[in-house]
Amino acid sequence: MTFVPALHPLPSGLVNLDDHEAHARSLLDDNAWAYFAGGAADELTLAANRQAWNRLQLWPRVLTKVAGGHTRTTLLGHPLACPLLVAPMALQTMAHADGELAMAYAAAALGAGMVLSTQASQPLEPIAQAVQDMPGAGPLWFQLYLQPDREFTRALVQRAEAAGYQALVLTVDAPVNGVRDRERRVQFRPPAGVSAVNLQRMRTAPSVALSHDQSALFDALLLHAPSWEDLAWLRAITRLPIVLKGILHPDDARLALEHGADGIIVSNHGGRTLDTVPPTAQVLERVVDVVRNSATPHTPVLVDGGIRRGTDVLKALALGADAVLVGRPALWGLANAGAAGAAHVLRLLRDELEAAMALTGCRTLADITSNVLLRHNSAR
Repeated sequence: MTFVPALHPLPSGLVNLDDHEAHARSLLDDNAWAYFAGGAADELTLAANRQAWNRLQLWPRVLTKVAGGHTRTTLLGHPLACPLLVAPMALQTMAHADGELAMAYAAAALGAGMVLSTQASQPLEPIAQAVQDMPGAGPLWFQLYLQPDREFTRALVQRAEAAGYQALVLTVDAPVNGVRDRERRVQFRPPAGVSAVNLQRMRTAPSVALSHDQSALFDALLLHAPSWEDLAWLRAITRLPIVLKGILHPDDARLALEHGADGIIVSNHGGRTLDTVPPTAQVLERVVDVVRNSATPHTPVLVDGGIRRGTDVLKALALGADAVLVGRPALWGLANAGAAGAAHVLRLLRDELEAAMALTGCRTLADITSNVLLRHNSAR
C-alpha cells in the first residue's frame, strides 16, 4: 500500500512545540482536547513532567571540534536517524482524518521510530504496509495491553508479527484507567466513526455478581489484571522483543530484567494514570543504574513524559536513556497539518538536539554523558 498524505500547509508562526500546542487547541473541540491534553486528577504529575526537565541545567563546553557529528543510533538492532520515537497514543483520527497512518509516515520520513497503540483508530496492517519500504524509516513497534481474552491477545500479537512490527511494547502501568477529571467534565465519548478498530470482536470478561460489601474494582475488574507471570506467557507466544512501558521504581526494573524484558520505558503514562507520582526525569537515573549494573547492562532504557525541547532530549540521554518517546507534541503537529505537522514537530526536536549537542561539545550521542549536566556537587 502506498500512503499519500493529505497536503496541508503548515500554519505560519510555528517555531517550537508550544506553538504547535497552542494552535492545535484552536482546532480541536473540548471533547478531543480533554482526552488528548488531560491528565489524572489534579494533573500535578502532568505538570511535574515538564518542570523536572526544566530544572536540569546544561553545562556547556567551548572550542570543541564537533564538525561531522550526527544523531544516529540503533535500538534493538534497528537504525534510527535520531533517538526519537512517537509514543503510543489512541484514537488519532480524532486529531486528523489521516490519523495513525499520517503519524507513521511522518516518523518514517524523519527516520524516527513509531509505537502504534493497541487502541489505534486505524487497522495495524495498512499502517505497517505504508511505511515498511520507506528508505531510512525507523523501527515500528506495536503497543500491547494484555487483554482478559487471551486468545484474542494471541491473535493480535500474531497480526502484529505478520504485518512486520519489530517489537512489542507492553504497557504495565494502567491495569485500570486513571481518574481523569477533564474527561469526566466533558463526558468524553469518541465521536461517531472513531473507535479502537484493532480490538473489535474481542470478548469482554464475564460480569461478576457483587454483594454490597464488595468492590467493583478489586473484586471484579482486577481479577483479570496481568501480573509478572503473564510476561512469561507473552514471551512464549511471540518471537518479537518485549519492551515494558510504565516502569518508575528501580525494584520493578529489576523484576523486569529478571522476567526477560528486552527493554524498559520509564514512563508515568503522561500523567494520565496516577496523579502525584514522580516525574520521569526524576527517576530515570535510578532505573538506568539498575539496568547498567545488571547481568544485561545493554538492555535499552527509554523515557517519555514532558519532552518539549531538544535540550530535554539531551538531558534524558545524559541521564542514561538510549532514546526518548514524544507523545502529545506529535499529536498537536498532526492536528495542525497532518503528516507534515507531525514531521515538523520531530524535525524541530532533532534540530534543537543537534544545536544542544554542538553547544555542549558532543559530536555524537556516545559523547553525551552526565558531565553535560550541572550538579549541585559539581566541581567549581
